[in-house]
Amino acid sequence: MSAIDLAELRSHFSGELLTAADGERYDAARVVYNAMFDRRPTLIARVANAADVAAALKFAQARALPIAVRGGGHSVAGYSSIEGGLLIDLSAMKAIRVDAAARRVVVEAGANWGELDRETQKFGLATTGGRLTSTGVAGFTLGSGSGWLERLCGLACDNLLSAKLVTADGQLLTASATENAELFWGLRGGGGNFGVVTEFEFRLHPVGPLILGGLILHPRDRAQDVYRFYREFMQSAPPEVGGGVVLMHAPPAPFVPPTLQGRPAVAIIAAYFGDPEKGAEVLAPLRQFGSPAVDIVQPMPYLALQSMLDAGNPHGRRNYWRSENLSSLPDEALDALIACAATATSPFSVLILQPGGGAVAAVPEDATPLGGRSAPWQYHCYGIWTEGDDAGHIAWVRSTEQALRPWSRGRMSLNFISEVTDERVRAAFGTEKYQRLVALKDKYDPTNLFRMNQNITPTSRNHG
Repeated sequence: MSAIDLAELRSHFSGELLTAADGERYDAARVVYNAMFDRRPTLIARVANAADVAAALKFAQARALPIAVRGGGHSVAGYSSIEGGLLIDLSAMKAIRVDAAARRVVVEAGANWGELDRETQKFGLATTGGRLTSTGVAGFTLGSGSGWLERLCGLACDNLLSAKLVTADGQLLTASATENAELFWGLRGGGGNFGVVTEFEFRLHPVGPLILGGLILHPRDRAQDVYRFYREFMQSAPPEVGGGVVLMHAPPAPFVPPTLQGRPAVAIIAAYFGDPEKGAEVLAPLRQFGSPAVDIVQPMPYLALQSMLDAGNPHGRRNYWRSENLSSLPDEALDALIACAATATSPFSVLILQPGGGAVAAVPEDATPLGGRSAPWQYHCYGIWTEGDDAGHIAWVRSTEQALRPWSRGRMSLNFISEVTDERVRAAFGTEKYQRLVALKDKYDPTNLFRMNQNITPTSRNHG
């Protein structure tokens, strides 16, 4: 960047502009969650408001700079960073306004779920958010938004009431069910394809401040029995029950017996979002089954549940993910999950089985771009490591995806997938919905300025 170029932008820019010449501040600003991406933007525009976003977009287009947009920086596919282009960094935009009486919250796009939850929990309210507090509100919601509350409250995108965004031509638009309704449909799962969303308005639900939740841990050799019992338990579980089963290595935590620490284990994450006394009755079968090595299910703040996985998922590890909806969960599928976990190439890698149903399944398939709502189960295969052979860890994730393909049904949120190809994008939405998204792309971003994402290719750039 020439000094003249930057001086011109700074003259009408409220936020901070960083280049490599800014040393440590620049390096800190370009760090993202997934250490597989160590990119060096030509310019980082740390915007303070929507006007800054519009100025940054105009600047980039005038100089043919490719752009990336970062909210929380958690994109596993690397969309939160860019090599040699302009990074629009929303992380300074964190204003949160709770209307407890109306059960609504308005939040700027740089906030993460820990920050949002802290504000809404002051009033005993919440909406479906990420399972790590550092997950950004923006990308999570635009990609659909799966969290512990989803069986009771729906996905994050189901609770989105309106959004404000800056389009490629610098317009500031509001999208809701009554204003720019088709665009609003596209934002609830179509990713950051149509503009830079600067503000979200969500519906809130009575949750907490105390809920019943925690972890139940068994040695890995009990995995088959635990899986089968959990499968049967969830068939009749009410929507207030959230959680899943994780094949993992037991953490080196004080509550874990020394003989199990660092060893392969199977964990049930259990939560009940309702009356704790009723929850104790509902979750009792999970806690009583099979003499678990650890049972720390107890009344806890909702905020504690939301931060429970933070310590085991720090910034700076290398991540490669595959996830999919499952059409059924026969014994053969359970056995395949266990066999795949046994060959994991890193002690940090996990294989998660997550129940569907409830409020997610109650929303019509065509209500949002992503479908798959009737899927009874999902799996998430997360390859996570700190060093060594990337290729070997990636191969494990891919081999797990192949092993589970007989029971996979498609339409999975692209937020949970590394290396999102055009073919996978089309398959995720299906032909009819994909064409609706292309029509929106043609209207709001015909030159594909917003392409560092789970990209919907506009007609003018689609040659096949």
